[in-house]
Amino acid sequence: MARLFGTDGVRGVANADLTAEMALGLSVAAAHVLGDAGTAGHRPVAVVGRDPRASGEFLEAAVVAGLASSGVDVLRVGVLPTPAVAYLTGALGADLGVMLSASHNPMPDNGIKFIARGGHKLADDIEDRIEAMYRAHASGEPWERPTGAGVGRVREHDEGFDQYVAHLVGVLPNRLDGLKVVIDGAHGAAARVSPEAFSRAGAEVVTIGTSPDGLNINDGIGSTHLEQLKAAVVAHGADLGVAHDGDADRCLAVDAEGNEVDGDQILAVLALGMREAGTLRRNTVVATVMSNLGFKLALEREGIDLVQTAVGDRYVLEEMKAGGYALGGEQSGHVIILDHATTGDGTLTGLMLAARVAATGRSLKDLASVMTRLPQILVNVRDVDKSRVADCRALGEAVAEAERELGSTGRVLLRSSGTEPLVRVMVEAADADQARSVAERLADVVKSELG
Repeated sequence: MARLFGTDGVRGVANADLTAEMALGLSVAAAHVLGDAGTAGHRPVAVVGRDPRASGEFLEAAVVAGLASSGVDVLRVGVLPTPAVAYLTGALGADLGVMLSASHNPMPDNGIKFIARGGHKLADDIEDRIEAMYRAHASGEPWERPTGAGVGRVREHDEGFDQYVAHLVGVLPNRLDGLKVVIDGAHGAAARVSPEAFSRAGAEVVTIGTSPDGLNINDGIGSTHLEQLKAAVVAHGADLGVAHDGDADRCLAVDAEGNEVDGDQILAVLALGMREAGTLRRNTVVATVMSNLGFKLALEREGIDLVQTAVGDRYVLEEMKAGGYALGGEQSGHVIILDHATTGDGTLTGLMLAARVAATGRSLKDLASVMTRLPQILVNVRDVDKSRVADCRALGEAVAEAERELGSTGRVLLRSSGTEPLVRVMVEAADADQARSVAERLADVVKSELG
């Protein structure tokens, strides 16, 4: 039986894979596991938020019903980023948080992310307990249901927006006065939050992708589609642009000339600033194995240590907590600044990057030049059996041959997506044509052997 929880919650096509019944049942299970629902003398509280997807409306109703029917008091914070729900879960002393979002996925998809006390992501064993309880109930095992005054109460927590924005602005090391910033909200959860935070911090703000209608989230815009942001930055003569994904837990940037600044470059810029400020604990950055080789070489040159993890911001976060590190993230723009957030926070990342530009008086292009990105080709191979990647002998031999060809100037990485039915083939090399040739050759092997 396939596991419901992926690398970032339960995700699927809304009303097909992810139904109202499933959302209700998972929420009841989460209430018992995370909220100690049914424990004498304890009245648990949950914070519930969502991104603007149309399906989030009925899924939110199901989640709220499941929680309240289990004796959990619910604070509905409305459309807010995932990191905002995580922050409010901690700041309000709630027992759990629930975010309805499929992040950068297309509009028909949606997802449920459960957040533990303090605003932290769930460990695998906690997700397994929730799933086991959900499946037991689906098989006919009855729940303990409160009645009368024991049922949960539901109220709007409209103050959440201002609380979160005030937190973001309050942790900045300096203001952004004099900067012009274009913000791409992906027609998603950051559409209101990010422009407001940048404005309160002193920046002149131009916006695109900030008119969500429930159907246009991530549609040709946002961190996975930077073309409009690049054009807007140049057209408005802005100092930089910031792009979010649907739930705003990631951030990519664009410099004044319209060049992309990816998560690796953002991490490098922030690392140098934090070291200068004395806040880069243990002089270390945590990143994944997908980070560009140029990032690793830049940190080595600057005398900063790098710890690498498996792909996924949850693994970065686990390593940061275990090692006592302050900064980590992914090339995709998930950046975790652990002194100020419990998870990747795209708005916070963008603010901190802009603050570094303002403090130094240097352009983003100049700051980002601390590292040189080596050519990196990523090919997504769909409709294959991703579970066989590690055990396929022919594929292993093809990878070994490619590694011999690239030598010390490149590398190969194959991984199964945790959220989509595909295998990712990544090849780095000093020469772009060589990287592309090797990647396409390996992709053909994946198709023929795993298709």
